[in-house]
Amino acid sequence: MKINSIENALSKDAYPGRGIIIGKSTDGKKAVTAYFIMGRSVNSRNRVFVAEGENLRTKAFDESKMVDPHLIIYYPVRVLGNKTIVTNGDQTDTIYELMDKQMTFEQALRTREFEDDKPNFTPRISGIIHRENDGMNFAMSILKSAEGDDSSCERFTFAYSNPKAGIAKFIHTYSADGNPLPSFEGEPETLELPDADIDALTDLIWKSLNEDNKVSLFVRYIDIETGETETRIVNKNC
Repeated sequence: MKINSIENALSKDAYPGRGIIIGKSTDGKKAVTAYFIMGRSVNSRNRVFVAEGENLRTKAFDESKMVDPHLIIYYPVRVLGNKTIVTNGDQTDTIYELMDKQMTFEQALRTREFEDDKPNFTPRISGIIHRENDGMNFAMSILKSAEGDDSSCERFTFAYSNPKAGIAKFIHTYSADGNPLPSFEGEPETLELPDADIDALTDLIWKSLNEDNKVSLFVRYIDIETGETETRIVNKNC
């Protein structure tokens, strides 16, 4: 298993698109998650993250410049009891609503496919953190087209029980920059989580993202035992 640093993983590609990081802190006491968005167009760059209680939503920075809210405005983070859902689209709501009706994470995502943004057909990436019995587990999912063929949807779920302290998994929408943008491939990448507080980790992630393309970043520490949270939000537009 290759373990990469956050700096190397985020800086190796100028446009990984949107990305989710989930893991356990080095002391084993906190679940750690981060979600970032990037943009190449004026429309996708014209966004900020806004907290709504424990949840997170995207919002137009300048409403007059918003061309199309489709695929741009959504809730990236929602909390359902002892579960934290993190995704790159409105499938957050799908997961929340169907899991609230006793469906599983994977079952909920079987009702969705990749985004309809031809020719990229951007993958839908999702993650869920579950606290239970003083422990945590998490899962990640990607829904993507079959080599750019929008008639076929490929679905992959990766589940992590009792994850190792100081290790995180990282999944993102694109494997590289391009036209069209190539989808992420393979298993989520394995990252080393530094022994750092939330402010230091937020600063590390933000500085590692491409300066021209980064838009917003969300980072949360969740106390595995109590469920108490610390959250940081960084917006390039502010």
